[in-house]
Amino acid sequence: MGRALRFARLNLPLIAVTLVIAIAVALVLADRWRRGAFVFGGATILAGLLRWVLDDSQVGVLAVRSKGFDVGALLVVGGVIVALAASIDPLGTG
Repeated sequence: MGRALRFARLNLPLIAVTLVIAIAVALVLADRWRRGAFVFGGATILAGLLRWVLDDSQVGVLAVRSKGFDVGALLVVGGVIVALAASIDPLGTG
């Protein structure tokens, strides 16, 4: 059990982002694609914020390039996804 707990603690940022992405996928599969896209954008922003506030040793595989590039790319892409999801006409869907 100690090994699994250590693995989870070391990969907590990735686990958190993955759980939010899983929620987004569930929403899309339930025909709530606008909400799913919004949540997916939120997951991308969450990844950017975690990359910003955590050390390289704490962030795990969310660290791909330099910290500045990772944060900037994730926040911009997440913001664009959220903006697009919020601006699309629902066409009578919820």
